[in-house]
Amino acid sequence: MNQNKVIILTGATDGIGREGAFQLSQKGYILGIHGRNKTKLELLKNEIVSKTGNSEVYTFQADFSELNQVKEMAEQIKNKFPKIYCLINNAGTIEKERKVNSLGLELTFVVNHLSHFLLTRELLECLKSEAHARVITVSSVAHRNGKIDFDDLQMEKFYSAYQSYANSKLANILFTFELSKRLEGTNITANCLHPGVIDTKLLREGFPGTKGASTQEGCDNTVYLATSEEVKNITGKYFIRRDPAEVSPIAKDLEIRKRFWEISENLLRV
Repeated sequence: MNQNKVIILTGATDGIGREGAFQLSQKGYILGIHGRNKTKLELLKNEIVSKTGNSEVYTFQADFSELNQVKEMAEQIKNKFPKIYCLINNAGTIEKERKVNSLGLELTFVVNHLSHFLLTRELLECLKSEAHARVITVSSVAHRNGKIDFDDLQMEKFYSAYQSYANSKLANILFTFELSKRLEGTNITANCLHPGVIDTKLLREGFPGTKGASTQEGCDNTVYLATSEEVKNITGKYFIRRDPAEVSPIAKDLEIRKRFWEISENLLRV
């Protein structure tokens, strides 16, 4: 049933992305997996093919802290797959100290939000070529502590690892909701999710001492939103444990969503 459907998954070499890649391949999808490390990507591809018997696994390498690499990766994906059924924006980071990329943009903001904003925009035509297509973005319950300070989006005045992470997860929701609005009347749905508190490298590095659930549990929401017929026509929602959930008041603000989208677009022109 899924043999001609293409799913692109970012951040596939670790954590819930890695587990999700196995589950989606097992279900028979054509899989495009992204990672930063080429060696880890190839090892993962070989392991997926070996364990699932699905040979339709393709690798795309890019460092999501650099937008030019994301743009190049998007071109490679478009050349390989004119039609895309589902894009899963999963890659994420948490940085203990403030770091910037070659354009001077704060790293967590770029990796967790801006690179996925760019990738999604670049792949929209491929998504529109499918009868029904989906964009799924992995956010977090941490978004409730996020803030959008339009005068300090790059956190130059004040930086903390958790605040930067929470802000980026709020950004994921603002992006998803505004994307859903802009795609009204098309064949594409856009939803986001909280995967749970999961035992991943990100959790161990960013929240030492915190106990997390298994990656199998962590990718359940993602795989459900990517594959279930039940959510085929649902868009503009935030899911926890397969159910639409409440978001922070900031995420409901239409003006903030619109302004944040426009600023994100302007940053891509830098």
